[in-house]
Amino acid sequence: MKAIHRWGVQAPADLSRIHLPVLVANGESDRMVPSVNTLDLAARLPQGELEPLYPDAGHGGIFQFHDAFVPRALEFLEA
Repeated sequence: MKAIHRWGVQAPADLSRIHLPVLVANGESDRMVPSVNTLDLAARLPQGELEPLYPDAGHGGIFQFHDAFVPRALEFLEA
């Protein structure tokens, strides 16, 4: 948790050089990686695609909502 906290207070990395599509997903109640960081990550990636934050889900939101996430991930990977 100390490492995650230190990471969270660092200056944002320059992500403008990443030109590959990136699917970004998270739960809206993530205690390990604050959901606001997820929104920021998706916004700063030139080809970032934000999967809407999963409601009432934490860090394992993609597992809690696997019925929604798996088809979306497969669609993303096939594109």
